Amino acid sequence: MSKELKSKKWFGEKNLEGFLHRSGMKAQGWPENMIKDKPMIGIANTFSEAVHCNSHLRILADHVKKGVIAAGATPIEFPVISLGEFFLSPTSMYLRNQMSIDIEEMIKGLPIDGVVILTGCDKTTPAAIMGAASANIPTIILPGGPSLKGNWKGEELGSCTDCRRYWNELRAGNISQEDYDSMEESIYRSPGFCMVSGTASTMACISEAMGMTLVGAATLPAVDSRRMALANKSGQQIVNLVKNNVKFENFLDRQNFLNGIVTLMAMGGSTNAIIHLLAMAGRTKTKITLDDFNQISEKTPVLANLKPAGTKLMEDFHYAGGVSALLKNIKHLLNLETKSVSGQTLKDILDQSENFDQQVIRYPSNPVNDKGSIAIIKGSLAPDGAVIKVAAASKKFLNHIGKAIVFNNAKELSDKIDDPDLDISENSIIVLRNQGPIGGQGMPESGFLPIPKKLLDKGIRDIVRISDARMSGTAYGTIILHIAPESYIGGPLSLVKTGDKIKLSLKTKSIDLLVDNKTLSERKSLLKDSKHNSEYDRGYGWLYKNHILQADQGCDFDFLKAK
Repeated sequence: MSKELKSKKWFGEKNLEGFLHRSGMKAQGWPENMIKDKPMIGIANTFSEAVHCNSHLRILADHVKKGVIAAGATPIEFPVISLGEFFLSPTSMYLRNQMSIDIEEMIKGLPIDGVVILTGCDKTTPAAIMGAASANIPTIILPGGPSLKGNWKGEELGSCTDCRRYWNELRAGNISQEDYDSMEESIYRSPGFCMVSGTASTMACISEAMGMTLVGAATLPAVDSRRMALANKSGQQIVNLVKNNVKFENFLDRQNFLNGIVTLMAMGGSTNAIIHLLAMAGRTKTKITLDDFNQISEKTPVLANLKPAGTKLMEDFHYAGGVSALLKNIKHLLNLETKSVSGQTLKDILDQSENFDQQVIRYPSNPVNDKGSIAIIKGSLAPDGAVIKVAAASKKFLNHIGKAIVFNNAKELSDKIDDPDLDISENSIIVLRNQGPIGGQGMPESGFLPIPKKLLDKGIRDIVRISDARMSGTAYGTIILHIAPESYIGGPLSLVKTGDKIKLSLKTKSIDLLVDNKTLSERKSLLKDSKHNSEYDRGYGWLYKNHILQADQGCDFDFLKAK
């Protein structure tokens, strides 16, 4: 060992504390020779029956344990908070930072020398990385893997891109309620996270590209037997990292982050990844900015033909060669000397990779999008930035001026969007506010604003939509998100009125409210101070309200950023 083990002080000393620590392990069936002078490896498990994506992680943890023992160490499994999109209110994003604190403090507090963190649904991976970055011991991230492809009436489905697509068709009267209901048991056919290029898949792929996982960990289907073998290998490899004192900070340099951003763009990934990457970098001495995303987006083609920007699913992506095959096609954009937890450089990994299906992983000569998967736009409506997923938007709206139709909250939107008297056309712009980090109680994924039924009935399937909310990575359309600063604290979005003209220009990467400054000043003087008019008056909610940062800073807590 290159450094004395933390666990040796806990279990090796002949005093009262050492006696109690060893007794606690022996009470669980561990013999003396598995306690003293062995590295102790933590397995942080986000298993939960309230998160169907992570419901198989108990099995995976058992295989990590086998690998740890095979490598001559002792595993200690412990639970941490698990965050899922489906069952958690108001949104899992509200608790991402709390989960990161849980992971950081458990890693620091337990007698472990290294840790494998089992992740899955959207926020579990960035929360794990944020917590591990702050704790900074040898760490391997082990995603739970994507679910199997959905299949309904002979059509391959991806969650929840196709849930949303068919919801529009139901509202338009093109399918029956019975048809839609029958899809429920066909779209999710196994545990695992969403099998499109949503947030969970995106963050898993970014983790692999940054070197935090073993090769294939991001894309191998959740129920594939090879994932169990991968878990075993992760258990073995974490022991090697401990023996060589390879801390997590080794995978958090600026070059690793830039590789992660290239991966985000090349796979047409989730806009949520921008917030998460900013938060992850904020836990380190590394600095990345919104400008980095634009610069990389402008030179990175979208090569992964994955829903919602493409047509294929994560299972197809893995069989085609996965993350390493994708990155091999754009290796000139990458920093190839960065290392993986496997000990290999990215160059070594890419040299061994192969593309088995050019329809799934395309070459730069035949891209899904030639460049600009995601764009950061700024202007009078978003001085600190906003985000648009260009690859999933309608090209005809990317340079557009339209009349604003404003909704103050999600309930008002729900109540009025299908009103037949709503004065709206295809060229209008729907605006939803008070959905940001504070105003939306955690910045919910409410940015996929519905298209009015009167437009659906005319065959219209897209319209420009703007909010300070987030959007699920599984969603699509010409949607501007993460408006910063948010409306709830007096950002310019709070000043928009129905009938105002808004100009969107991808050519100049701008979004502007076409209202004169005098009028805006008058409107601002009439705003009520709502910064502290929140339902959070105690506990975690109070802490959140008073310390959450805005979207352009990753929505982390101000006191968690690295000094």
